[in-house]
Amino acid sequence: MNLPFSKRALWLAALLAVAGAVHANDEDTERERLARIENELAHVQALVSEAGRNAPAGQRVQFRYDWLMADLQMLRDGITQHLDAPRQPRPVPPLRGDYRQ
Repeated sequence: MNLPFSKRALWLAALLAVAGAVHANDEDTERERLARIENELAHVQALVSEAGRNAPAGQRVQFRYDWLMADLQMLRDGITQHLDAPRQPRPVPPLRGDYRQ
């Protein structure tokens, strides 16, 4: 591609803008998926809580619902911390600004 300098600069700026939009879309998609996972974990916690309340007493080996709940909460907390963390600005190279010779 043999474009004059100013057209090359515009083409490069457009390409960088598209690449930035794709990257931002990837981050948004990841955040949406993590939020969905966190929501599903909340539903699983409700099921575990109910199962713990209805667990038969007096079994020789008992399932530790409290441990499972703690692990599920730890997973949810980690996802929430990630989602609540401020997004870091990406470094952007400075534009030249003066395109005249």
